[in-house]
Amino acid sequence: MSEDIINARRLMMKCANIADNISEQYIVRAVMSGILPVQSAAKLLAPVNDGELRGSIRKKVEKTAYGARGEVYTNKAYAAYVELGTGPTGAENHAGISPFISPVYTLSPWWIHESQMEPETAEKYHWFYIDTPDGRFYQCTGQAAQPFMYPALKNNEDEAVRRISVYLARKIKEETNK
Repeated sequence: MSEDIINARRLMMKCANIADNISEQYIVRAVMSGILPVQSAAKLLAPVNDGELRGSIRKKVEKTAYGARGEVYTNKAYAAYVELGTGPTGAENHAGISPFISPVYTLSPWWIHESQMEPETAEKYHWFYIDTPDGRFYQCTGQAAQPFMYPALKNNEDEAVRRISVYLARKIKEETNK
């Protein structure tokens, strides 16, 4: 057998050994490293009223059949309304949202009774109102989109891939030096 074939076989065995020795836990850690900048950016981009939305932005990594999957998320039900906008105002002002989402907006204003909101909120947005025998009603035309999750991902895709690559390259180097 030629020396080139022997060396090629050794290289193939070493590569197979490296793949076997990179544990699932290490891949999970690599993906976690990759999603950190996405989470940080989402927190920085999230609009702040009382900080509740920003504080709810979390990350998680799950093992999959093919490695690991990272996710940056919030459990706040209203987060989608902030990200995509609402009503006629959102339909007119939704730049920066994901191009893969086609939201359907209510195109007419709606009325909110004073018992369903804090007066300071209506005053903050300078909503039109009418006083009736049943109380004050505020007219709402929705809100413009304030994307924070999608831009956080798009602006950090390259950094996430770079971090994962660096993390795994370090492990591969450790394995080849054994």
